[in-house]
Amino acid sequence: MSVEETLLDAEERMEKAVGRLKGDLAGIRTGRANPGMVDSLKVEVYGSPTPVKQIASVSAPEPQQLVIRPFDPGTIKDIEKGIIASDLGLAPQSDGKVIRLNIPALSGEVRKKMVARTKDLAEESKVSIRNVRRDANKALDQLEKDKELSEDECKTYKDDVQELTNKYEGQVTELAKTKEAEVLDE
Repeated sequence: MSVEETLLDAEERMEKAVGRLKGDLAGIRTGRANPGMVDSLKVEVYGSPTPVKQIASVSAPEPQQLVIRPFDPGTIKDIEKGIIASDLGLAPQSDGKVIRLNIPALSGEVRKKMVARTKDLAEESKVSIRNVRRDANKALDQLEKDKELSEDECKTYKDDVQELTNKYEGQVTELAKTKEAEVLDE
């Protein structure tokens, strides 16, 4: 693998780590209804676990309520079961056509748990980014060992990898801070 390919691969993998964090953070409750809360929810439908957003439309018509409108009304019971079995802690209310989820206000204790979860997710992303840095540095060391790079060039490229690492870790920190502020905001 060339130097350019190594750096490009590292940057793509770091971007994926940040993207995964964004998706994970969307599922954390903030006390306000957010369709992202059920994005990661999989429901047993037609014999296989299926993401809710593939079998229903999810909207937030009010700040404290989510409405799930199945494309096939026959799946409504399956969606209800999936919500009850999930760790969302929400009780679905169905009228046969749509499911309503009332989002209760968060207690202080629950807010602290959500902030702790946010910090854990951010740290996992940072570890993932650092693993990418380690892999890129190993690839650069191998190029130096194979005499494709001089020692100085290798050091320069490792500095570039570190800059990428700092950039993406900074993005992770900002995402986590923003989510923590949302969770703690009453």
